Amino acid sequence: MEGSSRRSWDRTVLEPFAEIDLAEIAGLSSATLLSIRSVSLFSDSHQTLVLIGTGGGKLLLLSLDSSSKSIELLRSVSISNLPIESIEILTEIDRILVLSDGFLFLVDRLLLQAARKLGFIKDVTAVVKRLGFGDFLNLDFSGDGLLKADVSSAGQRLLQKLGSGIRANGLKQLRASESHRDKESNCLIAVAALKRLVLVELTVSATIDVDIDYGGILVRLKEMQGVEGVKTMAWIGDSVIVGSLDGYMLFSASSGKCTPIFSLPESSGPPKLLPLLRSKEVLLLVDNVGVIVNDVGQPVGGSLVFQYVPDSIVEMSSHVIVARDSKMELYRRKTGTSIQSLNFTKSGSGPCVVASDEQRSGETVVVATSHKAIFLHKVSTEEQIKDLLRKNNFKEAISLLEEVESEGEITEEMLSFIHAQLGFLLLFDLHFEEAVIHFLLSKTMQPSEVFPFIMRDPNRWSHLVPRNRYWGLHPPPVPLEDVVDDGLMAIQRGMFLRKAGVDTSADEDFLSNLPSKAELLESGIKNIIRYLCVSRNKDLIPSVREGVDTLLMYLYRALNHVDDMEQLASSENSCVVEELESLLGDSGHLRTLAFLYASKGISSKALSIWHILARNYSTGLWKDTSISVEHDLPDVSIDSISGQKAAAIEASKLLEESADEDLVLEHLGWIAEIDQDLAVLILTSDKRVNQLPPEEVLKAIDPKKVEIQQRFLQWLIEDQDSEDIRFHTLYALSLAKSAIEAIESTSGNVDSKADHEKKVSDVDSGPGNSIREKLQVFLQVSDLYDPEEVLDLIGRSELWLEKAILCKKMGQETLVLEILALKLEDCEAAEQYCAEIGRDDAYMRLLDLYLDPEDGKAPMLDAAVRLLHNHGEFLDPLQVLEKLSPEMPLQLASNTILRMLRARVHHSHQGQIVHNISKAMNLDAQLARIEERSRYVQISDESICDSCHARLGTKLFAMYPDDSIVCYKCYRRLGESVSARGRDFQQDPVFKQGWLVTR
Repeated sequence: MEGSSRRSWDRTVLEPFAEIDLAEIAGLSSATLLSIRSVSLFSDSHQTLVLIGTGGGKLLLLSLDSSSKSIELLRSVSISNLPIESIEILTEIDRILVLSDGFLFLVDRLLLQAARKLGFIKDVTAVVKRLGFGDFLNLDFSGDGLLKADVSSAGQRLLQKLGSGIRANGLKQLRASESHRDKESNCLIAVAALKRLVLVELTVSATIDVDIDYGGILVRLKEMQGVEGVKTMAWIGDSVIVGSLDGYMLFSASSGKCTPIFSLPESSGPPKLLPLLRSKEVLLLVDNVGVIVNDVGQPVGGSLVFQYVPDSIVEMSSHVIVARDSKMELYRRKTGTSIQSLNFTKSGSGPCVVASDEQRSGETVVVATSHKAIFLHKVSTEEQIKDLLRKNNFKEAISLLEEVESEGEITEEMLSFIHAQLGFLLLFDLHFEEAVIHFLLSKTMQPSEVFPFIMRDPNRWSHLVPRNRYWGLHPPPVPLEDVVDDGLMAIQRGMFLRKAGVDTSADEDFLSNLPSKAELLESGIKNIIRYLCVSRNKDLIPSVREGVDTLLMYLYRALNHVDDMEQLASSENSCVVEELESLLGDSGHLRTLAFLYASKGISSKALSIWHILARNYSTGLWKDTSISVEHDLPDVSIDSISGQKAAAIEASKLLEESADEDLVLEHLGWIAEIDQDLAVLILTSDKRVNQLPPEEVLKAIDPKKVEIQQRFLQWLIEDQDSEDIRFHTLYALSLAKSAIEAIESTSGNVDSKADHEKKVSDVDSGPGNSIREKLQVFLQVSDLYDPEEVLDLIGRSELWLEKAILCKKMGQETLVLEILALKLEDCEAAEQYCAEIGRDDAYMRLLDLYLDPEDGKAPMLDAAVRLLHNHGEFLDPLQVLEKLSPEMPLQLASNTILRMLRARVHHSHQGQIVHNISKAMNLDAQLARIEERSRYVQISDESICDSCHARLGTKLFAMYPDDSIVCYKCYRRLGESVSARGRDFQQDPVFKQGWLVTR
């Protein structure tokens, strides 16, 4: 942009609507010529007023009706005999300031009164009104120099007048009270005359009743040293920027300080400048280059390069307009891009003047040649964009839309509307990605508007599609395939025209590299999928949400995106099942259909599909290479296994939450065939509110699936705390059968009895013997099973420990001792069982078993000696001697009997000692009690009850072991256990010295 001009496209921003001949509208003869030298215009709520200054010193007022676009000459007034060089509209004081013949003239806005010359200044070369932009500047006009200036708050007056008298270069002095200031209207102007720069305040006051010159306008001025040859000026805030033949300078209105901005080359043309109201900046012209500076004279941004040196320059909205030789060009302010050029019929010689009402609406522009005035109005942004779209200038339309959006020149509703319109045009032009970008930028576009591109009408959602909402720049929506066909046909037509030498608006990218129909269809579907995915997160009505999800599934199916289909179907969605059943079923996407059924709560159909997939497996849907590598098995078989497992897993997820007994039991069998763990998980799931009836479940379980039955029973007993005897007994019998089968399978191929016993021992102690461990623990812990039924089952087996547990439950002590001592030869366990019985005869029976085992087994002398050694004190020596076998070695027997007798004597002596100690403690306690009862207690007249604090006197009283004394009434109330001091003798007894036997 800097240092170079850029030409963009021809866009219609300004459109001529009227043209007038100045002499004709003034009612003069056609031979009379009125040359136009200056133009200014302003608008109110009803009309636009145009002021035209002629070369003969006439000022014409024209009225422009904005609705009918009619122009009418209201009146004219002669200012002087020389050209009117500039016209300033002072809206603050409702006056017009005219520069002609080196003098300033004031006229009222409607030219109803004669013009009044401001005679205090002459030889004026430039005049400009201050642009304050809402800030307030206080200037002191009381002395010869500017004494002070400051920006006041918004609640203060525009100007602060100081001093009792105000000098105005020979004008009469006037005193106005401060109470009248609020009713005054003020305007500040800067005037350049010869080498002077004069700041003037023009004031209109309704309270001033003194005759004032210049038609009721009070003039106050202040001079400051200026420069010679000033041609143009701008006053923004505190800065007065002037342009002379030598260059541009900045004067401070508050201090009078002059600061050069830059000098002009000797060969350059006269200076021109333009205040930019929107940005509070000034455009300084050096020939055909415009340099932008801020209010302190510092360059900002870039420069604007025009095609020629303009005669006149004006700002309109975000544009800059230049004119010369009956030609006008419009540039974009921010980019410096030329976007429109207009040529007018040249009539006569002289400068070309352009003016706009930028301080008001900024919608009207006047371009004046020598004798004619052309009126133009700003075309609305919507119309500009519409015109570009008609020409298929999509990039230019988008650029314009971005510009007006950044500057806030368009409403949010219209912005959304245009984005949607752009999206449809780009879609029909086969630019699908860009189309969706604009769809997403539109906040008012409904997802239902793209439904006709996916499904042909009529369909379930046809009534949801809005009709006739846009500008009619694109054809009606049709399925995407038809859009692609029509677009390809248009491209081929454009290629043919291009070859024939005919210019065409077809896309250059498509002409140079024509994509295939399949590629375009895929691109279109992918981008519409992207739009629908984003739309799912919006707040949509239920019917539209159903259409979005259902048609999204259609599009996934068209691209065969299986993962996306399954993810959509398995997540929370609003798909219409009836619309998708045949589509997914006929195309073989049964997994997706099963997920969809499940998400809609149609579990029975979903489970049926999973059952079908588990039986009739398709390798294309379940391939899992990791399993085949791990197990080094053929791909097909491993795929089949993994596929069946996946089907069973998905089915189990549904059955875990289902409380439908029939449905669960219907599908339990095939899931159990694939994975028993999943079957158990279904039966024991805590996700369902009401659990399945155990009796029906047990009936439905295949008798061959023993593990499932056992784990279900275990869950009933342990997790559900079932106390049903049937379930406890069934669980014990099932575990017992499994244990017997394990032993039989282990001992099936043994060569001898020793080998058999070794195998059984291995089964008992092996790491995989979880069944026997479970059985043993359950038989010991549970008291709710039928031990006789279990014992009948294992009666002929080798489960001796289990038999011992059952006999113990049944109270058959002798059988338990026989199993522990003779079958298992577990002396420690046998002795422990005798201790549990707690009777001496149990040890005697165990000794009998050791000394006289049955079945021809030799006496277990070592076990007998161990029993005598450990528990001999519980045995009668005489009975032991009678039981001892004559064949027992004398030395072994004598030592054992000797220790037994010594232990028995020691036990007898210990009993005597304990008896005598207890007797002595009892006697001592009786003596202590007698001593306590015989204690002497003295009660005087001053003694009081420790509870009610009443004097005891001759009353009955009681004394507690902690020495507290209470009256008899309180004693009856407190009782014997708790004293008046709150001590509970049952919880905290009292012990005194001498109460315990210490000898």
